[in-house]
This record gives sequence, structure tokens and C-alpha cells, in this order.
Amino acid sequence: MKSMTGFGKETFLNERYQIDVEIKSVNQRFLDIQLRMPKEVNPYEMTIRQLMKQTLQRGRIEAYINIKQTGGGNKDVQVHWNLIHHLLGEIEQELSAKYPEAVFEPGRSIEQLLNNPDYVEVTEKQEADEAFGALVLGIVKQAVEKVDASRLQEGQQIQQVLTVYGEEFTALVEQLSGFVDIYEQEYREKFEARLNEWLGSQVDESRLLTEMAILLEKGDIHEELDRLVIHIDKLQELLKQETPVGRELDFLIQEMNREVNTIGSKSSPIEIKNIVVQMKTILEKIREQIQNVE
Repeated sequence: MKSMTGFGKETFLNERYQIDVEIKSVNQRFLDIQLRMPKEVNPYEMTIRQLMKQTLQRGRIEAYINIKQTGGGNKDVQVHWNLIHHLLGEIEQELSAKYPEAVFEPGRSIEQLLNNPDYVEVTEKQEADEAFGALVLGIVKQAVEKVDASRLQEGQQIQQVLTVYGEEFTALVEQLSGFVDIYEQEYREKFEARLNEWLGSQVDESRLLTEMAILLEKGDIHEELDRLVIHIDKLQELLKQETPVGRELDFLIQEMNREVNTIGSKSSPIEIKNIVVQMKTILEKIREQIQNVE
């Protein structure tokens, strides 16, 4: 069993790149992958998504990929000489026309222009070759494995909690089953005694048994208890599975809750009502936990 909450981070650094991949996941009904990455990784987006889908089957996945080029040799320098020549020509022409005595020094002007990003542009080299792609995908895969490991660890903790809740619910079903048998016997005896008290020897034995059977049938909850036992067995089976069971668990708890509600509506004894309240409380705790199960 895995949780849908997890976190994984992986960093790679060499003489050319620093690659940081951070992935976090939270609960979501379906798989929703959100990628935040630089444009040089765009060619590998579909491969990254497929890689994540192979391991993470449910949840909202937010992945952040940052890449920095660490080597100076990975920079491109582009000097816009045409603009510089044009500007210097305009300056020299204007000075000659209006200030013939001025001395124009192109060297100093060029030195100043080289510090202006409008004339000198320094950019990172955009590398997207096969080696670069394999490197990025390898780092992403390691981060995904860490997310998966954290989801598995939390899932095991949830499994332990659900196992305890399942045992508590099973104990209540057993308690309720034992009480129902005793209650039906006592109800039968009280019913017979009350009718004998009211009608004495005029009681029709066959009619008495028929009326009593009708009343008992209206409040009979054995069928619901039997189904709850089956559901409990299914719950224990699902808790042991390694494949995603979140949706199936959610449906199962709905069915169990429906049976408990039926028991509550059929039964009048306060003892049964109290057990039903305890059952519903445990089922609600289970429901809250499984919202985060993959």
C-alpha cells in the first residue's frame, strides 16, 4: 500500500551542468502531472511524463526541473558590430560637423559600448543532444524513485492504522452479533409473557408465533451482519495488496457504511444504537485515511 503524499529531490553537478529535480505529490482522485522546467528540456517532456506514470499512478504530481550551466565555455558571445559601426559613424560625423576642434577617440567609445547589453549579448548555449537528454532523464528517474519510496513508507504507516481500525470494527460486529441473539431470545420471552398477561388462556399459540415472527423479521439484522463480515474479509485482503487499492477501499467503506445505517434504522434497543454509533465513527476514521491511499 502506498500513500499519495511524497517528496523526492535529486541534484547532479559536474563541470558543465547543475541539474536540480524536485518532485512532490499530494492526494488527487486521478493522476495529474504538473511540470515546471526550462525550455531546453521541452523535447523530453513526454518521456518524463511516461517515466512518472510507470511508477506514480494516482495523485497530483508537481515536478520542478532547474538547469544551470556551470562552465564558462558554455556561453555564447555575440557582438552587434553593425550597430557599433553605425553608432560610431554617426558620432564622428556629428562631431566633425558641429565641433571640428573636438578629438574623437573610437577606442574609448568601443570600450564603453562593450559593457552595454544592447551591443554585446552573452547567452547560455542551448544544448539538447542525446547525452544531455539521457542525463536529465536519469536525474528525474532518481527523484521519482525517492518520491515512490516516501509514498511507500507513509503508505505502510496508513496500513498499520487501518489494520487497527479494522480490528476494532470486527470486535464491534462480533459484539453486536452476540447481543442480537440474546436480545431476540429475551424479546420472545417478554412478548409471550405480556400476551399471556393480557389475554390469559385465550392466546392462540400459532397466531402468537406468527405475530412474533413478523415483528422479529422487521428488526432482523442478521443479513446485514453477514454482509459486514464479508466486507471485513475484503478489507483485510485489500490492506495486504501492493497494487493501488484506494478507489476500491473507498467503495468498500461506502458499502459498509450503508449496512451499518440499515442496522441502525431497523433496531430499536439502545445497546444496538450505541454500537452503531461506534461503528460509524470507526468507518469515518477509515474513510479519512483512505483519501490519501494510492
